[in-house]
Amino acid sequence: MLNILRLSFLSGCSDLGLLVLRVSLGFTMLLLHGWKKFENFSEIAPGFLSLFGLPSHISLGLAVFAEVVCSVLLIVGLFTRFAALNLAVTMAVAFFIAHGGAFAGDKPGELAFVYLTGYLALVFTGAGKYSADGR
Repeated sequence: MLNILRLSFLSGCSDLGLLVLRVSLGFTMLLLHGWKKFENFSEIAPGFLSLFGLPSHISLGLAVFAEVVCSVLLIVGLFTRFAALNLAVTMAVAFFIAHGGAFAGDKPGELAFVYLTGYLALVFTGAGKYSADGR
């Protein structure tokens, strides 16, 4: 009975879990966030957050690189730690700077925080065997 509650029959499925995490984070970031920024770059750029003295169009370009290119790398599982680190930095900026580190309120950043934790998990674990990196 305890084995059923512990789900110990799933103990050999950690690589499958990493695949699910990579693909779900990659597709949702790419389709719901990155692609919109890419398609509407010229309209978004003037009002985008300017960071560390960089012009807003450069900051947006870095976000688009992470949210589009690195998301595709994550989905495929190629250069996974590099891609996940870029995405984690992007989400850290979104959470701590754009949303002021707030989980609720006028500018809630809980989604950026959830993405951040998922990307950090992939930085530490890597892609798993079901990936281009794992071959």
